[in-house]
Amino acid sequence: MSEDKSQAPADAAENSAANSAAAGEKEPDMGSLLKFRRQKLDRLRELGVDPFGAKFETTHAPGALQANFAEELPVKVAGRITALRDMGNTNFIDLSDLGGRMQIFVNKKQVGEEAWQIFKQLDIGDWLGVEGETFTTRTGEPSVKAQSLTVLSKSLRPLPDKWHGVQDTQIKYRQRYLDLIANERSRELFRLRIAMVAEMRRFLQDREFLEVETPMLQDVPGGAAARPFETYHNALGMELYLRIAPELFLKRLLVGGFTKVFELNRNFRNEGISRRHNPEFTMLEAYWAYADFEQMADLVEEMICHLAEKFCGGLLIEHKNEAGEVTKTINLSRPWKRTPYRDLIKGVAGDDWFDLTNEERRAKCAGELGVEISAEMEDYEVTQQVFEKLVEEKSIDPLYVTHVPKELVPLAKQNTSDDSVVDVYELVINGAEISPGYSELNDPDVQRSRLEEQAGEETQKIDEDFLLALEYGMPSAGGIGIGIDRVIMMLTGAESIRDIVLFPQLKRRDA
Repeated sequence: MSEDKSQAPADAAENSAANSAAAGEKEPDMGSLLKFRRQKLDRLRELGVDPFGAKFETTHAPGALQANFAEELPVKVAGRITALRDMGNTNFIDLSDLGGRMQIFVNKKQVGEEAWQIFKQLDIGDWLGVEGETFTTRTGEPSVKAQSLTVLSKSLRPLPDKWHGVQDTQIKYRQRYLDLIANERSRELFRLRIAMVAEMRRFLQDREFLEVETPMLQDVPGGAAARPFETYHNALGMELYLRIAPELFLKRLLVGGFTKVFELNRNFRNEGISRRHNPEFTMLEAYWAYADFEQMADLVEEMICHLAEKFCGGLLIEHKNEAGEVTKTINLSRPWKRTPYRDLIKGVAGDDWFDLTNEERRAKCAGELGVEISAEMEDYEVTQQVFEKLVEEKSIDPLYVTHVPKELVPLAKQNTSDDSVVDVYELVINGAEISPGYSELNDPDVQRSRLEEQAGEETQKIDEDFLLALEYGMPSAGGIGIGIDRVIMMLTGAESIRDIVLFPQLKRRDA
């Protein structure tokens, strides 16, 4: 006997509950579905089966077996039941994992009466181990003929409708496991993210960068201007902070003689949440002794293009809407444009922008430019607001913004021909900053002055241990940060950071 795929899939109406309901009754409600599953859980125990505790050694995963199928192969395969077609004394089920599915042929005579009674207590969503032999059905479907069954876990709740997936975004983000079960797009997106991050690691290791780990708990949060999360260490009797960046510790390693280092790290910033911001996020930071910001830009350009070619099929990245229509195309073809900050500002605000008074610039923002500013902003912050709204947000193809004002980047080396700017790039793609890169400041006296100016009255925020390390001599170096989440969004076309972070931060349900 072969499977009949023309039948309506049994899981369309939660087969176990539907079969338990009397003929002609309306489809059971959720309370009834849960009750039916609890009854089957009890029945499994009556049959001497532990519904949650069995051990099962596999020889193949469902997807891998399907991809490399051979007939008459003895196998042990396990997965979640994602389809069940009941034909009386013969059933066909699909066992699935992240890698794919394998059809299982279960026949009452083949497995025996005892195993058959156990099998009849199973539902869509349960985890099952199957030992048997591979064969091909009359309709050409690769399958496994079950010889023995092992219950691995009973699902007490019905899965989402596999035909429609998880549509509610709150459920999608709060219960990511349901999203992964029901939505193939989500499974592929996260598998792609994992592969891309692994490839970034290999890319740097192939270039002799050493991967290191630095503290997440810091007594002085440094390396970026951001509000940290605060905590308290009872044994030490001191306040600590979740790191906002690993930069100052990685530079200590340059002092210690590590000439090429990187860290794939989690950072934490107690700030707003948006489609591009999550309170905890993934960064890659790398430092290269004797290099400068231009070499670091080359490194980042090569890395991102390598990822695009390996995982996206080329350097033209198409973003599509839910209907599959292309909404934008990002062109990553090299070389990427590199333009000084001042030139970009003049291009959107006028050649006279830097000749205007502070008051005139503010008036131009409020009028001609339509850029919203506040009275508390410093003059350089007004210009930065113009940059963010009129340059950054409108740049789709890669743009290296170079030589930015020194007030914006206190940890970068001052330019030798213009002391108002620092040797820095900021890489913008798809309207967002993807990566900053510096020629790192290694003069301890200038660094102290910059940090004191940034800290103002709050001198306790200066990391004295970092300044002490600089006094022992840090080699000239280039450094980069890469926002992993934003790179993944750009390369995959994801519109929200929540779509590429497995468990994004959300407000509590009762908040």
